Amino acid sequence: MPLAVAVGSASEFGHGEALKAALAEFISMLIFVFAGEGSGMAFNKLTDNASTTPAGLVAAALAHGFGLFVAVSVGANISGGHVNPAVTFGAFIGGHITLVRSVLYWIAQLLGSVVACLLLKFSTGGLTTSAFSLSTGVSAWNALVFEIVMTFGLVYTVYATAVDPKKGNIGIIAPIAIGFIVGANILAGGAFDGASMNPAVSFGPAVVSWSWDNHWVYWLGPFVGSAIAAIVYSLFFIAPSTHERLPTAEF
Repeated sequence: MPLAVAVGSASEFGHGEALKAALAEFISMLIFVFAGEGSGMAFNKLTDNASTTPAGLVAAALAHGFGLFVAVSVGANISGGHVNPAVTFGAFIGGHITLVRSVLYWIAQLLGSVVACLLLKFSTGGLTTSAFSLSTGVSAWNALVFEIVMTFGLVYTVYATAVDPKKGNIGIIAPIAIGFIVGANILAGGAFDGASMNPAVSFGPAVVSWSWDNHWVYWLGPFVGSAIAAIVYSLFFIAPSTHERLPTAEF
């Protein structure tokens, strides 16, 4: 049954396969954040911390899209390639992962983001790992709606291309489809609130720069959007069909 959530057993915390999966999430998140956050730091260095330009927004979208494509691909066969606490939450809501394993993933994802930002700060000679923030004229509630809608699109894409048991050969393109929707959403929302869609991506820079203004938006928005996408896709498209298909000859 869709939405049959499972808590799991505490023994999962010490289970070898669960720990391997968590390690894969840690590494994938480190790869993704290092590329995505690093591209922003490189842009700031090249422009002497000038205001973001359209070219900078495109560069951020490409870096995050490409980075996520790779991060999902390398983790897919081990952990499912979530690389996002909101994606993990969506999988939990849909009954595809236990709460215990979700907690393991969340810890690994958050640590991966923090370590990536610490490495960036060290390797760039102390440059700032800029935390996500709202643009002038954008309220926290505006940003919350942005994050809900963008994360809905992301998790809906995850369900359609990677989770749905009917996906067939479309599953081959799941990592690139996921990367594309993140890149597209950055082009749409990046100028307004940074377009996080990923609490871990927001968490790492916030920890290292110790900047927490409106940080709650980057948790609540993605989790709400993820839950809506998981519920909608599970109930309407994965739920057992109640109609009988016509024989092919009658089409």
